Amino acid sequence: MIRAIIVDDEPLAREKVKLFVQGESDIEIVDVCANGRDALASCHKLKPELLFLDIQMPEMNGFEVLGKIKMHPLPGIIFITAFDEFALRAFEFHALDYLLKPFDRVRFKKAVSHAREYIQSNTQSETTTEQIKSMLDSIKQTPARLERLVVKANGRIIFLRIDDIDWMEAAGNYVNVHVGSESHLVRETMNNIEGQINPQKFARIHRSTIINIEKVKELLPYFNGEYKVVLQNNTQVILSRSYRESFKKILGKPL
Repeated sequence: MIRAIIVDDEPLAREKVKLFVQGESDIEIVDVCANGRDALASCHKLKPELLFLDIQMPEMNGFEVLGKIKMHPLPGIIFITAFDEFALRAFEFHALDYLLKPFDRVRFKKAVSHAREYIQSNTQSETTTEQIKSMLDSIKQTPARLERLVVKANGRIIFLRIDDIDWMEAAGNYVNVHVGSESHLVRETMNNIEGQINPQKFARIHRSTIINIEKVKELLPYFNGEYKVVLQNNTQVILSRSYRESFKKILGKPL
């Protein structure tokens, strides 16, 4: 039996993988994890041969989990992602398999078949381990730049162009993305999103706020060294003192 762990922060996604695994007689689910930290501990304890690994998770994403796993060779990895163009290109380049949400049973079986071949071949295990390490190195060296976000809402899948976003605010384990008169919740952290968007176009002006610089209409002095940032749609957000210097460098002008 192939011992497998499922790692995904979305309950429905975890249940879907568990359901599809029931059709694979040689795979046994030994643990199901909802976050990266639990997944890392479970891998070191249970030593799985196969890992269904979500990429976009708050606090510790799938890449960070993979980079910290102390197993050699690494288990077979089937990456799971809702949307990450850069990651998909990396997987394809390094010949590793992934499941793009929402995936169906046919695509699932293909990915499992690929992973099964990897697990059954010691030679391929060594080769694929090096492929994974190479992929992680390339991702670290070439930061991804998001071009759009995919949001699931009311049974719809909405594609948001990054350049259309006015501003974003933290909302627990989510980020509330504001585009015109609409707002959308994205299951992501501010730090993860900040690391993937163009720093010449977006600025963090508060611990919980990121703005599109091109959407700024004016700055109004507030108090204690803070400013009100007025966007083109007349939304007002606060530029805190701790982010004033970094914002000044982006503008290239004194405040």
